[in-house]
Amino acid sequence: MGGAVSPAVVATGPVGPDEPAPDLETEIPPSDSAASRDGMASQTAAIGGASVPARVAGDIERLRRLLGGEQLAWLVDRARRRMAQRQPLTGVVTLPKASHEQRRAAERLLGRRAGRGYSLSVPLDEVDRILRASGAAPEGLAAAVVLLTGPVVDEAAVPATGSAVWVAARAPLDTFTSRRPELSPFLAWLDGTGALRRLAGDPDTAAGLVARLVAVLDALPSGGVALDGLAAAATGDAHALDDGRPLATLALAAVRVLAGSEPAGDASAAGRRAAWAAVGVHLDELTSTVLCLGLPGGTTDATGRVLAAAHEAGEPCVLTLRQVIGRGGERAALGVGAGLVFVCQQPIVLASAADELGPGTPPLVCVGEHPSAAVLGLLELLAAQGASFAYHGDFDWAALRLAGGLRDRVGWRPWRYDAEAYAAALALATATGGETTTGTGGEATPEAGSGTTVGAGTATGTMARAVAGTVARAAAGIATATGGPLTGRPVDASWDPALRPALERHGIRVDEELVLRTLLADLAAGVPGPAAAVPGGAAPAG
Repeated sequence: MGGAVSPAVVATGPVGPDEPAPDLETEIPPSDSAASRDGMASQTAAIGGASVPARVAGDIERLRRLLGGEQLAWLVDRARRRMAQRQPLTGVVTLPKASHEQRRAAERLLGRRAGRGYSLSVPLDEVDRILRASGAAPEGLAAAVVLLTGPVVDEAAVPATGSAVWVAARAPLDTFTSRRPELSPFLAWLDGTGALRRLAGDPDTAAGLVARLVAVLDALPSGGVALDGLAAAATGDAHALDDGRPLATLALAAVRVLAGSEPAGDASAAGRRAAWAAVGVHLDELTSTVLCLGLPGGTTDATGRVLAAAHEAGEPCVLTLRQVIGRGGERAALGVGAGLVFVCQQPIVLASAADELGPGTPPLVCVGEHPSAAVLGLLELLAAQGASFAYHGDFDWAALRLAGGLRDRVGWRPWRYDAEAYAAALALATATGGETTTGTGGEATPEAGSGTTVGAGTATGTMARAVAGTVARAAAGIATATGGPLTGRPVDASWDPALRPALERHGIRVDEELVLRTLLADLAAGVPGPAAAVPGGAAPAG
C-alpha cells in the first residue's frame, strides 16, 4: 500500500449535542484508501470488537436523555477513546472523585444505585445492554457514541507522527486544565466533539489556536473587562473573540463551563452575553444594565447624583455598566457604605417596593434571570465599599445555581432563602390557592385568605408594570401558585445543605411573586428574615 493512510472513520453523524441529525441514519462515504478497500469492504467498521454498521441508527432525543448530558460526558469520552484505540467496549470504567450530580446521572442511566464512596464505576456491558433494550441505540454503545459525538478516528490507522503532532498541539491546554480542574467538562466536550480538529484543520493551526485559547482562559475570571479588550490583551487581535471566529467558539464553550453550565449552552445573543458576564467580561458598556432602588448615591460624581435623585423620588433607577465602572478610575458614589443591601431576582419585587415603600425602601438590587456585567459590577463595587448583602430568589434549580455563583463572588446571607422558607412558601401556596397579592394601577387587591389589601395607587405604577414581563403577569393576577414543577439539573445550596433535598422531595418550583408580601414586609422593617414578618401576612405600613 503506497502513500499515506487516511484516517479510518467509524461513521458520520452530528458533531455536537445541539447539531441536528435529520434522519439519524448516515452512510459512511466511500473511500479510495487501502484501509477502505481492505478493512471496510463489508461496509462495517469493527473497532475493538464493537461492530458499528455503516448505517448508524437510533433515537437521538432518547439517547441524549440517557447518555448525552454533561454529567455523563466522561463516560462517553472513555468509550470513544477505547473505540479510537481499538479496545473492546467491555469491562468497567471508573471515575475518581465523582460529583453528586455525576453519580445521580449514572444511577438514572443504570436504574440502580451506583455504589458508595468517592469513585464511580460503570460497567460498559450493562450500558450497551440498556441502550439496545431501550431502542435509543439498537446497535449498542459504539453506535451511541457515534450518534452523540460524530465520527471516531481509528488512531491505529493514523501514522504515528500525525497522531503525535496533534497531541503536541493540544498539550498546552491539557497542562493548563490540569491546574484548573473546573474546566474538565470543557475538555470532555472537546474530546467528544472533535471541535479542535474541526475548527483548526491541521496541527499547526491547532497549536496556534490552543496557545491563544490558553492565554484567554488564563485571564479569567476578570474583575471587569471589555471582550475586545480581553482579546487584544490575550492575543494581540481585538477581533479574535468576535462571533464566528474559531477562538471565540472554543473560548465561549470554556466560559460556559466556568459559569456553571454546559459547553454547548444557550447560543442566543443574551446567552452569550450572560456567559461572558459571569466571568467578568462585558460585550459593551451601554447595553449591559442593572436595576436598583434605594441607593442613596452622592454628590461627587454623575452616577451618584443620578442615584440620589432617584432615591429622593423613591423611583427605580437603571444604571449602565458605563455608569457603574466610571471614567478614568473614578468610582461611583453609591452612598451605602457598610450598610446592608437587599438583593432580589425578579423585577416585581423591586417594582412593588417602589410602589409600596417609595423613598423608604432600603438599598435593593435586582439581578434578573441572567446577571449582567453591570449587575456583577455594581455588587462588587458595593462590596468593595463595605456593603453586605441579603439575597432572595426563586426556588428552582436555575435560581439556586445563579445564587451560588453570586455568593462565590460577593458573599451574602439568606433572605428567607433556605429550606425553612421554602416549606413556608409551599404552605402559603396551599393556604391561599396561589393567588398573587398585587393589583393593577390604582386598585387594591384582597389577598387570598386575609382581609387586608395592598394599595398600588402611586404614580410609579405605570413604570413598575413596564419594568419586566413578570410585573405585567403579576399585575394581571394570573401568576400560578408556585410556578409549576421543578425542571433542570439539581444543584446543591452551599448556604443551606437542607434546601436541595427539600426541593427534590417536593419537586415544586416557587416564584418570588408568591411570597411578595412577606418580602415587602421585610423591606419595610429593614430586616431580612422572620423577625420582620407581620403576623397574619398583613401589608407593611406605607
